[in-house]
Amino acid sequence: MSSGYAESGRTRQKQRTRDQLLEAARRLIEGGDTPRVEEAAEAAGISRTTAYRYFASQAELLAAAFPETAMRSLLPAPAPEGVPERVAAVASAFVDKVEQTEHQQRAMLRLSLGDVPHELPLRQGRAIGWFSEALEPLRAELGDAGLHRLAVALRSVCGIETRAWLSDVAGLDADAVRATQLWMVDALLTSPTRCPPLP
Repeated sequence: MSSGYAESGRTRQKQRTRDQLLEAARRLIEGGDTPRVEEAAEAAGISRTTAYRYFASQAELLAAAFPETAMRSLLPAPAPEGVPERVAAVASAFVDKVEQTEHQQRAMLRLSLGDVPHELPLRQGRAIGWFSEALEPLRAELGDAGLHRLAVALRSVCGIETRAWLSDVAGLDADAVRATQLWMVDALLTSPTRCPPLP
């Protein structure tokens, strides 16, 4: 929603309308859809014209409906000192968050595979930062590039992409998916210097 439209006139009513659109979008996502603005509008009982005042595109709607991912850190307080414990804490929290929000994650994954702007939450690389923080004690050993490489690898095995493949293609149940993802995290940590360089 444009800031001018949101901040002018009946702001509380506009916030309620926006919330109704997001609630409808989330319900559709829970049902396995990747809703367009007009579909969310219909489900919310709001006109298409009004809905497009709030969300100009499907990407905007789904980004707003995406679960909050702005946390600066997934490390507990106080953070563990050992790297395996630090990485295990972040990986476990991230895998659990993806599982808890799987429908929204899958909707964003479907959208991100298309020709859409790179501002989508799934493409912002927040989880790489979370893993980089967990790996920080290894920076002197791995160097900046090596630490980044390992953080990217850890993110890749913990995200929705791997979860979708393990469940949809490999046919694993939820417990086995989680166990496999965390096992891959452990495997990456056993020889972090063997991670191939990124281009």
